[in-house]
Amino acid sequence: MLVERHHRALVGLAQTIVKNRATAEDVAQETWVAVIANIRKFEGKSAFSTWIIAILLNKAKTYAKREGRYTVLLEEEHGADEEDAVSASRFDNSDHWIEPPSSFDGLNPERIFAGRQLWKHVSDVIDLLPPAQKAVVIMRDVEGSDAAETCKLLQLTPANQRILLHRARARIRNEIENLLRDKSKSLITQA
Repeated sequence: MLVERHHRALVGLAQTIVKNRATAEDVAQETWVAVIANIRKFEGKSAFSTWIIAILLNKAKTYAKREGRYTVLLEEEHGADEEDAVSASRFDNSDHWIEPPSSFDGLNPERIFAGRQLWKHVSDVIDLLPPAQKAVVIMRDVEGSDAAETCKLLQLTPANQRILLHRARARIRNEIENLLRDKSKSLITQA
């Protein structure tokens, strides 16, 4: 269960450092071996998932340095790459949504199936994010790490972590809205 829960995220995080999917898979597998070998050393000073992620990041950095490919996650400037942000035109003068994002309320079997398809789409979008955004969104939104742990493990400032997370979430939100818009257009043309 533990591997099922965390493996995909670990591979994604490793890939932000080693840049190669196959190598990232190897690093994640080495991480699981290290977790099993060192489980008794876990002291509970942090969340178990944070401990696993720390092992993974150390292994990925070691591999990348050994191969001469290690680069630190780049800081993103506050104003850079603004096309990924939610457009200011979507808000009124009081900073409320003019048209709020689509609701995901009302679970039923069809919504559950659609949710699984949506998660697959979101996972694909996460895989395409720039490395620093991908690492932050995996840590915060997929693994549930808090901001302080994320900053510490990824060696980011709190401000930059917030910028990266905002941009990643905005890209994901835009892709979901594009998917929903395309889906509704196809339903209209089928009718």
